[in-house]
Amino acid sequence: MTNYWLAKQEPSGPRGYSFDQLKKDKKTVWDGVHNNLALKHMNNMSKGDLVLFYHTGTERQAVGIMEVTSKPYPNPDEDNKRFIVVDVKYKNPLNRPVTLDEMKKQKSFKDWELLRISRLSVMPVPKAIWDSILKISQK
Repeated sequence: MTNYWLAKQEPSGPRGYSFDQLKKDKKTVWDGVHNNLALKHMNNMSKGDLVLFYHTGTERQAVGIMEVTSKPYPNPDEDNKRFIVVDVKYKNPLNRPVTLDEMKKQKSFKDWELLRISRLSVMPVPKAIWDSILKISQK
């Protein structure tokens, strides 16, 4: 069974990474997550799960989809084994980006972590919300 996630990344700046960069790279290691709740969510990711790539910073919008290609594993660049990573690959862009403001206008999104816990970098996306975001990107 496929699960759905959202993972945030700042597209610019010294540690920035954009969806366009993932397209060029084709795949990457999703790392740098230290928040306990975000790590718990990452720990529940499985190979084949789909992830909305969300640009933070000034953009604040979902821009594309990537696929998880590994189970979570300890980050080889960290001393603490609780800091995990997953491998992901580029899948496809959304038809058009879906902004945070557009998401805030959806009544059915009001209890979703993206709107309630704004600093959280990785979170599950309920299937109904996933489908709504894809539908909004078609408009």
